[in-house]
Amino acid sequence: MTKLFVLAFALPAVLAAQQPATPVTPRDTTVPAAPRADTTLPAYDTTLLGPVDTTARPIRLDEAVRLAQKASPVAVAARGTLETSQAQVRAGYAAFIPSLSVSASASRQGGDRFDPQGTLVPFTGNAWQQSHGLALNLELFDGGSRIYNLHTFKANVTAANANEVLQQFAVALSVKQQFYAVLAAREAESAAESQLEEANENLKQALAKVHAREATRSDSLRAVIQVANAQLAIVTANYDLNTANAALTRLVGTSFTVTASPDDSTQEFAFASVDSAALRALAEIGPAVKQAQASDVASTAGAKAARAPYLPTLSASWNISGNGSTNSLAFVADQYAYQNQFRIALSYPIFDQLQREQNIAVADVAQRNADAQLRDAKLAAQANFVQYFGALRTNQKQVEIDETSVAAAEEDLRVQRQRYDYGASTQLDVLTSEAALIQARAALIQARFNYRVAKAQLEALVGRDL
Repeated sequence: MTKLFVLAFALPAVLAAQQPATPVTPRDTTVPAAPRADTTLPAYDTTLLGPVDTTARPIRLDEAVRLAQKASPVAVAARGTLETSQAQVRAGYAAFIPSLSVSASASRQGGDRFDPQGTLVPFTGNAWQQSHGLALNLELFDGGSRIYNLHTFKANVTAANANEVLQQFAVALSVKQQFYAVLAAREAESAAESQLEEANENLKQALAKVHAREATRSDSLRAVIQVANAQLAIVTANYDLNTANAALTRLVGTSFTVTASPDDSTQEFAFASVDSAALRALAEIGPAVKQAQASDVASTAGAKAARAPYLPTLSASWNISGNGSTNSLAFVADQYAYQNQFRIALSYPIFDQLQREQNIAVADVAQRNADAQLRDAKLAAQANFVQYFGALRTNQKQVEIDETSVAAAEEDLRVQRQRYDYGASTQLDVLTSEAALIQARAALIQARFNYRVAKAQLEALVGRDL
């Protein structure tokens, strides 16, 4: 529809421009002079180019990653899990310390009472009764549950640390992919602008040859179509750029629209010489593998803790309390009667309705699942390394090839235009060369994007910047 709309506006002007400036009589065989440099071109609808968000604030990649890691819900949840796990470790250590509690109370008595003979007599004595106490409780032996639970909590902290690093790199990967999408859209916009400039130049050249009666009407019509295609390419690039900016803004979490900084658009596509074996070793101990290893350790400790209730528990307690009375409300009496008690208890559940067996079954299943996840995490790290490292090398070579292809296509287009200007080639040859240049530019943009993404994926896999 866009092309038809452009043709509807451009075709009348093109046909008018194809008419000779002065009438030529049948006996006049003189070839009309070439048009001046300011030959009037058709008027195109500039609204087709689409609006571009010029209010977006440039942001560097490292700043975008930092803001996203701070605002991302998954990163916030990972930090919360780490804090919870650390609190469990502190509670696990505190379980070896006796619990301590104090109490104090005051109560008022009044009214009547029955004496030993059963006679109702008024209440005598101090109206207020005060008491206070101190109690200590400690579990001396619980079958090893506290030790195994402490090991589980520590392993959970390790897993939470690994998960936090994993989520940070996952967020960084998402930001980098969107950041590179902005760069790709900006490169596509620049390529589309060059395409429009070349199409306008081609149209000017075609109109000049039509005026000189050295070309047919078809040449100018084809040039009009090329201009329309270039305008549509700019519209598409603008849309992709605005969409990529909006997605990047959401990841960064700012209240204003951001875009990739132009300083980060010039990136060397030559990957430093790195030992692939060293990178593979880093991938095999990456954040995902570390998290799976810690989860496996935690599940092993949990399985041992589930078997602790088969052993008896031994606990000790000591408490002291005092009681006194006064005639008025006061938490301190003149005299107290103190009592103290020390108690040791041994407990062993004979039958607990198969709760121990159920807990053991759940813990064993969790341990088997953790073992399988650890094995899969190691295999996934190996497979992903082969994929990402291979993609990085492949796209690096693809960028080099496409850069050469673009340079060759630009030179080919220049030569074809000169040949067409001298009448040694046709408009179709020029259009073919122009289409080859457009395709080469698009391939180069995609290769650059793929290279950047592959590098970001490899960084997320090994857990460090390369």
